[in-house]
Amino acid sequence: MSLTFNHQTNDISNATGTVTFNGTAVGGNNSPAWGDRGVFGGGDTGSVTNVIDYIAIPTPGNATDFGDLSVARSYLGACSSGSRGVFGGGSTGSVSDVIDYITISTTGNATDFGNLSVARQQLAGSANPTRGLFGGGSTGSNSDVIDYITIATTGNATDFGNLTVARAYPSSTANLTRALFAGGLNGGYSNVIDYITIATTGNATDFGDLTVALFNTTSCASLTRALFAGGFASGSGNSNVIQYVTIDTAGNATDFGDLTLVRNAFAGTSNGIRGVFAGGSSASTSNVIDYVTIATTGNATDFGDLTLVRSQLAGCSGT
Repeated sequence: MSLTFNHQTNDISNATGTVTFNGTAVGGNNSPAWGDRGVFGGGDTGSVTNVIDYIAIPTPGNATDFGDLSVARSYLGACSSGSRGVFGGGSTGSVSDVIDYITISTTGNATDFGNLSVARQQLAGSANPTRGLFGGGSTGSNSDVIDYITIATTGNATDFGNLTVARAYPSSTANLTRALFAGGLNGGYSNVIDYITIATTGNATDFGDLTVALFNTTSCASLTRALFAGGFASGSGNSNVIQYVTIDTAGNATDFGDLTLVRNAFAGTSNGIRGVFAGGSSASTSNVIDYVTIATTGNATDFGDLTLVRSQLAGCSGT
């Protein structure tokens, strides 16, 4: 990996030269929608929380308080442009359509952004540097809705299209061009992976299958590879399995390795090199953060702990 970037800001998203990740030239508006600061918002500690905390992804250690969401909620989705993090939907005790945002480089409380096209919880978020997506979830019944926002502006979400299967608890991640939605609950456990082209609108297309049907998994990605970790698996309960696909090549997932502990309802994010997984629920609620190197395969390693033990949270990264 070689980087040429703005040396005054040390900010890849404002690069004036060429940024190359694994042979792919990116830079400026084509910069990846992630960075070295991982942010985790909301969740359930026994009651819904508004806590946002953060980590430096390259440096293992415990999370630090960032600020608060505008509305405490669990089962929300998150996405990022690389500079702005956005949290959408969730449950406040009732289904929410709230979207709020933070500037990832600056700690502080979230600000109102707008509203989802349909209020729902148990949804998934992903993004490229321009457009944020929220897909699936539950309105009281399973939803196939995908909607989108332009992350640099504020305003209400717009309908994008539909998933191939209506489902709650999917997981989503993306590279610069393509977003994937995987797993979920649709009357039974789902192994479906589908994809969309982020710059267009329209319905999702079948991509392939997970190695096992599950829901409440989480995900992260590099420019080339998407990881899906943990979840609640059909026939075996809470899972520690990590699996992966090559984002630009449709096909079934392949085993990657294992998390440090079995869990579901946790958050994932990455800086494009290292994937990080935080919180969740197993025999009890967890504050564990662990990590993997996305380009390799192998088991996760302990990273540190969240500021609060919680599940049903959402993650993104930036700066």
